[in-house]
Amino acid sequence: MIPDKGLSLTSPADRRIFFFRSEMDRLLALSMLFSCLLVGARMFHTGGYKFVFLIWNLFLAYIPYFITGVLARRPGWVSNRLVFVPLFLVWLLFIPNSFYIITDLFHLGDRYNDRQAPQWFDLAMILSFVWNGLLLGVLSVRQMEHIVLPGLSLRNELLFLYPIMWLNALGIYTGRYLRYNSWDVITDPFQLLGDIAGMVIHPLRYQYAWDMILCFSILMTLMYLMMKKIHKALV
Repeated sequence: MIPDKGLSLTSPADRRIFFFRSEMDRLLALSMLFSCLLVGARMFHTGGYKFVFLIWNLFLAYIPYFITGVLARRPGWVSNRLVFVPLFLVWLLFIPNSFYIITDLFHLGDRYNDRQAPQWFDLAMILSFVWNGLLLGVLSVRQMEHIVLPGLSLRNELLFLYPIMWLNALGIYTGRYLRYNSWDVITDPFQLLGDIAGMVIHPLRYQYAWDMILCFSILMTLMYLMMKKIHKALV
């Protein structure tokens, strides 16, 4: 095992890296703070707590980005399978949360919205959370891609990327419509696996689900590839 000569996780300098280690992290922190302040402003204006869950969803979206950030700074952990494999599995469980926030746009028009704030404000508020979730998801997948399979061609990249996005789409469906959470893999695995098995065994009965999973998996793959190309074009 290669000794990790980086900063200790307990040192003040290392605690700063996750929010402020780069300009991107500082902008992400500012953007996430702005989203949370919008929720606070809505709570102050309406006296209600309808959209506090957005902050929780954003926290869950940050977990996989945190994991890949740690791994990127700790090459010794990547080379140690006893450390890397559990972290990768936890990352795989939580990465759908980053893209799940897309479906929070549903709340603009459903009965969950109390209509006590201007529609433009709710649009800006929810869209800001969606944007932050997508950024955290794309950046985290990109970091994991660098860690697991550096220097991929586009063809080989898709062999890594599309299965990840397909699992993300499956996670979005099970979270939004079957109401499962990431930790249900541990707390209620048999019910979760049973419901997914039912979808696999009876695909025609669950055509709605598979249509959504296919559509979202392709959409997220294209979004990821386009954001990579945009980055290269701007550099």
